[in-house]
Amino acid sequence: MMPMPRPTSTLIAAVLLAGLAACAGVQGPSVSGGPTGPNAEGAITVAKEQNGKFLSFVSPKIQHDPPFLGVSGTNFDCLRSYLDTRSGETANQLYVEDSYVGKKREWSAASDERGQPLRFIPISSNEITCDAGGGCSYAEEFAAALPEPLMRASTNGLMVTFTAKSGARTIIQVPGAQVAAQLAAVDSAKKGLAQPTAAK
Repeated sequence: MMPMPRPTSTLIAAVLLAGLAACAGVQGPSVSGGPTGPNAEGAITVAKEQNGKFLSFVSPKIQHDPPFLGVSGTNFDCLRSYLDTRSGETANQLYVEDSYVGKKREWSAASDERGQPLRFIPISSNEITCDAGGGCSYAEEFAAALPEPLMRASTNGLMVTFTAKSGARTIIQVPGAQVAAQLAAVDSAKKGLAQPTAAK
């Protein structure tokens, strides 16, 4: 683990609960509009979680591979941030949806571009179908926790390497402009939270 402050257990629990819905899921057709749908305008989607205790920020999706069998809402990644509206604490993630045919990959680890381990967050792993010949297809959702110092140092671009128990390996690159926009959105919300306190 990188030697830097860790989010509180409350924030981690909230992130895990929100994680199942913050980006489009892999079950069934994708849903347009709202915090879980495709963001055609390229803007960051902001939504309230747990009755406003947290704000979620979801960046536009980037395809890391072609959509699986042409199905939208598959094989993409996005940045997700969660802001505790009471403490101002933030947790950031790089979320990945991976759908494929072949041996089950079982994604299990993540590291930054220097090879330093990042906290890996398994979200879901589902068998889509298997044919009579034994060929199967799978859909996996997972994320890497991105410490705040790493996010702040990555406005020129971010690279995360994911590895799987099967031996599979993939590198996800996030453009610097997307990192900067994510940070700007969260920082703007933090200033909004601070204003009422400052006025008292």
